[in-house]
Amino acid sequence: MALLRTSEIREMSVDERAAKLRELQDELMHEKGAAAMGGAPNNPGKIRALRSNIARILTVQKEEEQ
Repeated sequence: MALLRTSEIREMSVDERAAKLRELQDELMHEKGAAAMGGAPNNPGKIRALRSNIARILTVQKEEEQ
């Protein structure tokens, strides 16, 4: 799971950003579910990276609303 750069997020269209946000949120839900069921995570830092990417996208969206 690579971190998205803020510049990459800003270059995305509004629709692309919304689609990426949904994709990341679904993936995060899946990873949290697997962790809650006691499964060993494939990549322990993946949940943190997903949360960071989601936060970056939401931040850019809020900045553009203003």
